[in-house]
Amino acid sequence: MKQRTIANSVEIVGIGLHKGVPVKMKLEPLDSDMGIVFYRSDKAVSIPLKIENVVDTKMATVIGKDDVVISTIEHLLSAVYAYGIDNLRVVIDNDEVPVLDGSSAGYCMLIEEAGIKELEKSKKAIKIRQDIKIETDDGKRVSLKPSNHIIYDFSINFEHPVIGEQNFRFDYSIEEYKENISKARTFGFLHEVQYLRSIGLAQGGSLENAIVLDQSKVLNPEGLRYSDEFVRHKILDAIGDMALLGYTLVGEYDAHAGSHHLNHLLTKKVYEDKENYEIIDLEKADAEAHVFELAYSRIQA
Repeated sequence: MKQRTIANSVEIVGIGLHKGVPVKMKLEPLDSDMGIVFYRSDKAVSIPLKIENVVDTKMATVIGKDDVVISTIEHLLSAVYAYGIDNLRVVIDNDEVPVLDGSSAGYCMLIEEAGIKELEKSKKAIKIRQDIKIETDDGKRVSLKPSNHIIYDFSINFEHPVIGEQNFRFDYSIEEYKENISKARTFGFLHEVQYLRSIGLAQGGSLENAIVLDQSKVLNPEGLRYSDEFVRHKILDAIGDMALLGYTLVGEYDAHAGSHHLNHLLTKKVYEDKENYEIIDLEKADAEAHVFELAYSRIQA
């Protein structure tokens, strides 16, 4: 199995969620072993997608270098990860990735428009070897554990009549991702949106790019895309955050009330102990590598 990039450059213009200004973004192919690299064209600064370049995780996953940042990268990365793309240059002329409709479906369409190209060098995956967990005193947790599959299991519990308790278990395949995860939109509560705007954030947020709820109902006229759209979007975010590991993940992600911050702590903890993981070359023909190849073959486009 070979590494992947996109076949052709493709670009889009959209609105940033927090600043509300137009952003031009271009996706460009890269060669083997170059990874995912963000480039701020207005600042002439490249920011490789690495755990050590994460600078903020309060409202979104934000990477930065030399006082230059790029925010809200998780939806784009979720789609990039879903299509198995290892090498990609993301050129952007502002500090925030376009929010599109609040999901990753638009990025799936963009990647399919660009096409996928296999490269010469073999693809690698990160195989989780033992349980790794981050847990808070109030019961929030995120974890990774060994599996020969790529699984995301997420639960949430909101004291809101529309949300309540929700759980979704996602056994990875590209078609399942496109149909059941990519369309799930980000969400927020009206009182939170009003507060964020008062401090200069969420300026681009609207009913066109987020689910907004008041105390009792969804305010979007079209309603929900799924009855459990909220927890599905949490999985979408988690997939994007796990892309910071730098390799296709083979293992099971499990979370209750997880967040960008906890996901960041989890990816850091993976690399704190070499017993936690193994980097597998998917071109090798031994039996173990074949298991990983089968696991990854389920997300071929």
